[in-house]
Amino acid sequence: MSRLGLMRAVRTLLAVALALPLGACVTQQVSGPVGSSSEAAVYNVQLGAAYLEQGNLPLAKDKLDRALKENPSDPNVHSVLALLYERLGDPKRADTEFRTALRLAPKNPEIANNYAGYLCRTNHVDEGVRRLLEAARDPLYRTPEVAYTNAGVCLRGAHRDADAERELKRALDIKPNFAEAAFQLGDLEFALGRAADARKRVDSYLGTYSATADLLLLGVRASRALGDRLAAERYARRLRLDFPDSAQTRALTANPG
Repeated sequence: MSRLGLMRAVRTLLAVALALPLGACVTQQVSGPVGSSSEAAVYNVQLGAAYLEQGNLPLAKDKLDRALKENPSDPNVHSVLALLYERLGDPKRADTEFRTALRLAPKNPEIANNYAGYLCRTNHVDEGVRRLLEAARDPLYRTPEVAYTNAGVCLRGAHRDADAERELKRALDIKPNFAEAAFQLGDLEFALGRAADARKRVDSYLGTYSATADLLLLGVRASRALGDRLAAERYARRLRLDFPDSAQTRALTANPG
């Protein structure tokens, strides 16, 4: 996997792991007194997750510590605390918090999916993939395409490419317009030397759904590998116009081909 692709894959797992609904913007203040300690905990865990996503770890820890005091039996508190401790480089505490969350909510597929993503990021691939597939097959889990995509990314990181391709295709079977799965699958095809398949996948997606910066850059790379300069320039022009400030456009500028 290319360095850019690896970074993108890691971001995929992290983004899904942080998919806790945020009911309040971090710049907002509480407009009135919170009715109960459990309601206060919900509010603070939402703020903690938002700060964590922004990379503001001290504020995230402050909000999550408050949430823990307000409602220590809330599994969401422990799930987001686990992600915080992972970011702080404390895997033992992270694992403990995840297991506490699962003990408190053993049937919650989203928490199971978060823990699976953590296992994949810490090289426990088999257990991580098993948990992701369990989440994907759970009828209560609202976004099985995300779990299948995460399983594909996890397997790809372990160089189990055939298994990764299978899970990414499952994600697209469920939700053909899931751009992340389309990109991950196309990027895998490109890495395996199948540039024509990668460009076909990009063209098929863009023919029906909205473009993303990742898919346009993949179109550039695949077209260049195929020696199709005109197609590469079409993708590049669209990338510059539609996503002028993106990391993908900066990567294209740094490597103009």
